[in-house]
Order: sequence, then C-alpha cells, then structure tokens
Amino acid sequence: MSLIWDYDKKDLNKSEAGRILILERQINYGVDRSEKIKLKDVKNSWNKLHLDPLKKRLFEHLLWNR
Repeated sequence: MSLIWDYDKKDLNKSEAGRILILERQINYGVDRSEKIKLKDVKNSWNKLHLDPLKKRLFEHLLWNR
C-alpha cells in the first residue's frame, strides 16, 4: 500500500482534488527516485496547486521563462 503520510494514495487518485494533493506534495516534498512528476500534470493543474512560494517561482521560471 502506497501511503502519502496520512492518506492512502490509491484513494486519492480517484478524485481530481486527490490527484492535485498528491502533485502538490510531490513538488513540495520531493519524490522517490523511481517516481517522476509529469510535466503535463503540473501545467494542467498549475492554477490549482498550493506550492511553497519559492518553489512556485522556480517552476514558473523553468516552465514558462517568466
């Protein structure tokens, strides 16, 4: 069973809000070496993500050269 701290990842993947929570935690806290964050998912969910402000600025620079 794959747990994200206090949530069951399988249950979270069933809803959009859950997938966004998983993505936020992956960006803010990192991923396992075997996992990768999909660029498409980040771009599609960008306005819904609650990220660490410094990481958000870095990602904006890397993704859109802002």
